[in-house]
Amino acid sequence: MNKVSLKSTIGPAFYEVHKHVKNNDYTHYWLKGGRGSLKSSFIGVEIPLGIMRDAQRGVMSNAVIMRRVKDTLRDSVYEQIKWGIYKLGAQDDWLIPESKLKMTYMPTGQQIIFKGADEPKKMKSTKVHIGYVKYVWYEECDEFETYDKITNINQSLLRGGHEYCVFYSFNPPESQRNWCNRQVLVKRDDTYVSHTTYLQAPPQWLGEQFLIEAEHTKKTNIEKYNHDYLGEVTGTGSEVFTNLDIREITKEEIDVFDRLKFGLDFGYAGDPLACVKMHFDKTRRRLFIFGEVYGTRLSNEKAVRMIKKLNPLNKLVTCDSAEPRTINEFKLLGLRVKGAKKGPDSVENGIKWLQDLEQIIIDPVRCPNAYREFNEYEIEKDKDGNLKGEFPDKNNHSIDAARYGCETDIIASKARAGKNRSKYV
Repeated sequence: MNKVSLKSTIGPAFYEVHKHVKNNDYTHYWLKGGRGSLKSSFIGVEIPLGIMRDAQRGVMSNAVIMRRVKDTLRDSVYEQIKWGIYKLGAQDDWLIPESKLKMTYMPTGQQIIFKGADEPKKMKSTKVHIGYVKYVWYEECDEFETYDKITNINQSLLRGGHEYCVFYSFNPPESQRNWCNRQVLVKRDDTYVSHTTYLQAPPQWLGEQFLIEAEHTKKTNIEKYNHDYLGEVTGTGSEVFTNLDIREITKEEIDVFDRLKFGLDFGYAGDPLACVKMHFDKTRRRLFIFGEVYGTRLSNEKAVRMIKKLNPLNKLVTCDSAEPRTINEFKLLGLRVKGAKKGPDSVENGIKWLQDLEQIIIDPVRCPNAYREFNEYEIEKDKDGNLKGEFPDKNNHSIDAARYGCETDIIASKARAGKNRSKYV
């Protein structure tokens, strides 16, 4: 393998990622960003470079590279890897046939195999002649239907070795509810997330015309520029909560929470019971959601036991008042609980109050269901694609629980607004 300058092959924004890959620091690498951010170019160099470097130390690694549809492979990732091999000056060591979706490192027989995920049965039967599959690349991974599909493929491929490197590259979709945008927020010790833009790339690598187009888009359509070129999640316009901050809520923060609130939405039939633990920072108008009980078909006794564990001081829990019998049973089981007052327009008033907060901070590890429901809650569209006027009444159990738990603040806020309006009447 010829000595090649790192600076001539990968963008500066990826030097740190390269070091992590070289040292096997992580298993999963999520590389997201806008157009021209060089993430695909980086991976196109890193995989053949890694295979050749592994061979020098006796590790017989192979790679499987995927797009959701097989027909897109040759003109995208195949050409990208071919470019990377030539960039490394290693083309004489690689067999790169035009008739097959496979490349072979001739000194050892290690392979790079290209697959379409639209043939799942063939994916399971992927075999390499020597060693094991260490490198996996999901290009444009947001095109895959679900994260479950990717994890199923990983379970089939990542076997027989002790070092793995899985790349996920994508331009973030507009909607925060897209599974890719959600997945990169999940903290894992074996995962590294990188976000890059064309602004971090050497301008001469992109070319003058690319920069002209980017600047023109910035001047004429800033939202499109933010999404396409900066890789920002700009939203589709139908999201109900645009004030979400999804992150870990630290123990240091929790230790000083002094305005705890608990809300409970009872489950009916197949619907889940949802109880959320919150802190409301009234001064900064920030709501922290950092604990939950969530489940279907829970007996009253089991539900109360789980809520008491979430609420060891047995602070008052405000719940859906539509089930007085269930409320009474919960009281008999020792839970301090009261029914919400509700009233006309209480759903709309409650959701609008949540919308008007400066931030709703949700810990996705402690509260995966509250995170999912708040994040995915969107106004539905009619047959013509226009937004409907009402908030949907589905997949909102944690949202209802949050409304109940914050009821006193919602009512007080509405009363203040009414007084302010009366001054001008």
